[in-house]
Amino acid sequence: MTLTLPTPAQPLKIGTRGSPLALAQAYETRARLMAAFDLPEEALEIVVIKTTGDKVLDRPLKEIGGKGLFTREIEQAMLVGEIDIAVHSMKDMPVLQPEGLTLDCYLPREDVRDAFVSFDHDSLAALPEGVKIGTSSLRRRAQLLIVRPDLEVVEFRGNVQTRMKKLQDGVAACTFLAMAGLNRLGMNDVAKSAIEPEEMLPAIAQGAIGIERRLDDLRCAALLEPLHDRATGERLAAERALLAALDGSCETPIAGLAELDGGTLRLRGEVLRPDGSERLCEEATGAIEDGAEMGRAMAARLLDRAGEGFFDWRG
Repeated sequence: MTLTLPTPAQPLKIGTRGSPLALAQAYETRARLMAAFDLPEEALEIVVIKTTGDKVLDRPLKEIGGKGLFTREIEQAMLVGEIDIAVHSMKDMPVLQPEGLTLDCYLPREDVRDAFVSFDHDSLAALPEGVKIGTSSLRRRAQLLIVRPDLEVVEFRGNVQTRMKKLQDGVAACTFLAMAGLNRLGMNDVAKSAIEPEEMLPAIAQGAIGIERRLDDLRCAALLEPLHDRATGERLAAERALLAALDGSCETPIAGLAELDGGTLRLRGEVLRPDGSERLCEEATGAIEDGAEMGRAMAARLLDRAGEGFFDWRG
């Protein structure tokens, strides 16, 4: 097949949310496509689509529909041909894509760690007893309450800039953001410290950017092929298999991280009760090509250990 490259007259349309971080990720994708095919910027059009998740900021995601709220409108635009590809934060992506769409291109993964952010305190351990911490993540909430049950957790949704404004306004004493997002925004100095995975295991696929396309669009498949980072894909295959087998959503506190060392993959996973009263952890190592099966096997072990009643709070 002769590859028809996009042109300023017929640009490739890249769909994205409109937050500063989402736009930074779309710009990175555009820059990588420009470099791979020697394209002018005008041959790649950024199309901003407002999602339901961007419109409703005063309620937890689990109350209004979960992760799909950040992707539904974008995916619909792709299915009807209004955009050609979509750029997503992989930690926001459901494990299943709508019929007719596929996710098979991942950019090189950024820092996977969480960042401790506060104007007045240097670390989680330094927080005074009983102060308010702001987070919209059930995972972070549960992990924090495991080690600091004295803290009060308040809802803290919105993009990075919105959350920083809430901190300035005194809504909470601290919050937690992804180091990857801060790095991509050139705001890594905002973090008082990065929290190692041993202390706070990150969200599944944290730090990874995925590019979605129509399954039958072979032209886009060819355009995206040079952008795909194999190591990121191998890590996410294990992590997202774990998530899928645990029936992961924004209603479930789940953490997981796959790391590569030569031909070996190390996978860590955990499930938690939202109130921080219980945490179950598993770890496994194996061949990289067995990553997805490792994820499914780990999920089975965690579900078996959790036993009857562990997830009853989901209703």
